[in-house]
Amino acid sequence: MNIAFYGATERVTGSCHIVHAAGRTLLLDCGLVQGSDADEALNRKPFPFDPSSIDAVILSHGHIDHSGRIPLLVKQGFSGPVYAQLATRDLCGVLLLDSAVLSERDALYRQKHPHSDSDRHAEPLYTREDAVVALNVFKGLPYGEQHEIFSGVKVRFRDAGHILGSALVELWLQEGEVEKKLVFSGDLGQYGSPVLNDPETVETADAVLIESTYGDRVHRKLEGTIAEIGELISVARRDGGNIVIPAFAVGRSQELLYLFAEHYEAWGMKNWQVFLDSPMAIEASSIYWNHPELFDAQAAVYRNNPTSLPPLHNLHFTPRVEQSQAINAIHSGAIIIAGSGMCNGGRILHHLKHNIHRSECHILFTGYQAEGTLGRAIVDGARDVTLQGRKYSVAAHVHTIGGLSAHGDREDMLRWAGGFKGSPEFFVVHGDPPAKRSFRDLLQERLGVRVSIPAPGDIYSFGL
Repeated sequence: MNIAFYGATERVTGSCHIVHAAGRTLLLDCGLVQGSDADEALNRKPFPFDPSSIDAVILSHGHIDHSGRIPLLVKQGFSGPVYAQLATRDLCGVLLLDSAVLSERDALYRQKHPHSDSDRHAEPLYTREDAVVALNVFKGLPYGEQHEIFSGVKVRFRDAGHILGSALVELWLQEGEVEKKLVFSGDLGQYGSPVLNDPETVETADAVLIESTYGDRVHRKLEGTIAEIGELISVARRDGGNIVIPAFAVGRSQELLYLFAEHYEAWGMKNWQVFLDSPMAIEASSIYWNHPELFDAQAAVYRNNPTSLPPLHNLHFTPRVEQSQAINAIHSGAIIIAGSGMCNGGRILHHLKHNIHRSECHILFTGYQAEGTLGRAIVDGARDVTLQGRKYSVAAHVHTIGGLSAHGDREDMLRWAGGFKGSPEFFVVHGDPPAKRSFRDLLQERLGVRVSIPAPGDIYSFGL
């Protein structure tokens, strides 16, 4: 039995690993590569394995960098089941269809505005029909129950606390008399973050695949983050402009709305009009609302007794295009939450066009910005950016609030890794190279365990 490392080895995105055991071939995640045009072009390259040889996909959570190539996998010959937590299955119904729509629009744009002969014949990575076919093979599993999916292969999902339905994957693999346990962290959430539960502790493993997105940094504490957001809103109100928030549709948008309601009076939210300008975030919010069993204790109280939380009377859902366009006539007093979270597409581009050059406006980043994305360029201090073919100066105030990240920081990840008894071998994935190296060193120093940083195509054999 062995595991082969493919995606999320050279970068954060594109999570994808293969497990061979008990005569079966399993795929842990099948995500899109995100980032620069060169990075995203990798999604069109052939899989480094035969899709028809995969017996099952085990999906840690719904984010596109973990799930986004599943329709392509099915299109190219995969015919097995995709096992996912129940809420992840529901969210993928939104996320994969949205990914298909974006791919179709991108292909159409390239056909109409070609820069090369290949653009004139551009095809989407996959279509909405492909996404629907893929969604039909999803099988939802609850947290906490062990399931034998094949003879010699058992799986159990535990709560990772990252987004709704995010899972730590426990795999028991048996060949003959030998049984080994592999644990895959997926993406780990922060301890003490709003809405969702903390990552569950797993005590036993022979090998652990662990993410390292923020393996080289520590987030600000939630109390400080809340104070910082309150101060930012106060300053923005005084400046007289708008607040534009590039937000991830799943997780971050719901947390922001929760915090706006919880701190309605303290933050002076009555002075603002709040727009959730993302059809996907609106649908995802409905899915969150319908899974209260996954909320932490405080959020569950608010969910079951809505009168205990001040209502956001000034919240507007704007799913239609004309509703989104109307926001751009507002020059002051609007908080606009729009996708995509890394500014590499979607409605956020239009709102940046109308606000980024205005010194009275504020742009608030609340999540990870991958190398090569527009969001990363803005966070890194770009003086000018190009939006839909036109250059704009960056005059708005740019803020990064790390304390709201759906990813745990190095201390959160070390805390989770420290829950294992014994000394499993760790494999650090899903991080930029400096973050991986830093986190590897910390794991070795603090826990005294063996740690490797696999390269693409590396194979680790165990149990033989």
